[in-house]
Amino acid sequence: MYPYAQTLDAELERAAADAPQRPFVRFMQREWSYAEVWRDAQRSAAALHALGVRDGDRVSLLLPNGIAFVVAWFALARLGAVAAPLNTEWRGATLADALALVGSRVLIVQSALWPAATGAVADWPGRVVVVGDMPDDAPADALAWDTLAPRADAALPPRAGHFADAALLLYTSGSTGRAKAAQLSHRFVLRHGAGAIDGLELRADDVLYCPYPMFHLDGAVLTLAPALLLRAVAAFGERFSASRYWDEVRALRATVFDFMGATLTMLWKQPPSPRDRQHGARLGWGVPLPAWAGEFEQRFGCRLVELYGATEIGVVLYTPQHEPARPGSCGKPMGPFELALVDEDGAAVPPGVVGELLVRGTEPSVLMDGYWADPQRTRQVLRDQWFHTGDLLRMDADGWYSFVGRRRDVVRRRGENIAAAEVEMLLEQHPSVLECAVLGVPGAQTEEDLLACIVLRPGASLTPGVLADWCEGRMARFMVPRYLRVMPALPKTPTDKVEKVRLRELGVADAWDRDAQARQA
Repeated sequence: MYPYAQTLDAELERAAADAPQRPFVRFMQREWSYAEVWRDAQRSAAALHALGVRDGDRVSLLLPNGIAFVVAWFALARLGAVAAPLNTEWRGATLADALALVGSRVLIVQSALWPAATGAVADWPGRVVVVGDMPDDAPADALAWDTLAPRADAALPPRAGHFADAALLLYTSGSTGRAKAAQLSHRFVLRHGAGAIDGLELRADDVLYCPYPMFHLDGAVLTLAPALLLRAVAAFGERFSASRYWDEVRALRATVFDFMGATLTMLWKQPPSPRDRQHGARLGWGVPLPAWAGEFEQRFGCRLVELYGATEIGVVLYTPQHEPARPGSCGKPMGPFELALVDEDGAAVPPGVVGELLVRGTEPSVLMDGYWADPQRTRQVLRDQWFHTGDLLRMDADGWYSFVGRRRDVVRRRGENIAAAEVEMLLEQHPSVLECAVLGVPGAQTEEDLLACIVLRPGASLTPGVLADWCEGRMARFMVPRYLRVMPALPKTPTDKVEKVRLRELGVADAWDRDAQARQA
């Protein structure tokens, strides 16, 4: 295991002493060295201390990917305060609720995102700090980030932080209700950073590229933290773009990248280019890994590996780097964790049988410490010393795990349990399908029917009837969706997760109905 300090700020101080001129954070515009980030974090910590931010206080960040996010997070760690990054797509009541949930004292907001925050802070008692140009309608006592830190005295008294102190409040997506804020310790961040180094066999000369928001686990914990521990480079794009992806990989000189959801499919279905192998990336990691992963590796000249994790537990399964890959598997347990698969009654299931995954740590503070100010939902998932993931997996006789689906995404149809994720992967094998989302909708006799929402590749033409016929020959009949809807795009969160709750709200009234077509025939 890679060694690390007790706290994030202590580890950054060590890194700035070890490798002051080595680049730490890289964006398309410029990069910052370890010494520069440490210097700016100290100055910003002093400025926030002057505003009254103290040990244990929560500070909300409404910031896009950029150096301000990185500096603010390490500055708050220096003070013993807790960063609470906000989803940059949130507006109005959702944003106000997120601020109130964690009791923030200060909101650090990018000026371009200020219009989203105006209504949310109308009755909020905290202080606003603006990154960028000061908006005309900002509060009278709002402060400018760019002028605040440079004039602050950086001489703060030393702080003896503890590894169990809260370092980060990461909100869950909130796609099924009010967002929850998972409380993650310094130990959680650094231990999972070390776990990524071990599980992915990362190196000190790596450039870890993340195109997703820093308020997500991938950016903050699985990109910044392992780079910090290795004295390597964390490289960020503004947001995922299939057309710009490989250009960013080249420009940022990335060697490792991550993917999630349909992003890999979108890259795969881009038109082939003579430049497909003209990059320095050797490894891509993420979930899910499609059936055509081997073809992707051949085309782009890099290895793909699957893993399994969640905001509340970090990553607990990695694909072993020196064992033959097993299609459909997300790997074996790695790190200080115990795993169990159980049925609906909590009894352990044998190898080969699907069960809900339960996780517990064998070291302190390697799982979340609960949902902030939400003891009821904390008790729902942390029971009997186990974290109940709500995810369904299967383990084979050799200890390899395969992800089957989320319990809430399993559809009961015609006496069969159908994992939406499995149907989605099959549908995305059609050459005209760019991406899709499958969900259960009310059906007859208390069961559900399947609705598939489809996005076609640019220039592709495909009718629902033709796609349904294609499905008939490639999946069990009970898995073939009854309803098909072709859409220009799927509603998504900034982390490219499909918001299925919005698709359910659309209903099936205007969707193509396979059963209705059969009756008419």
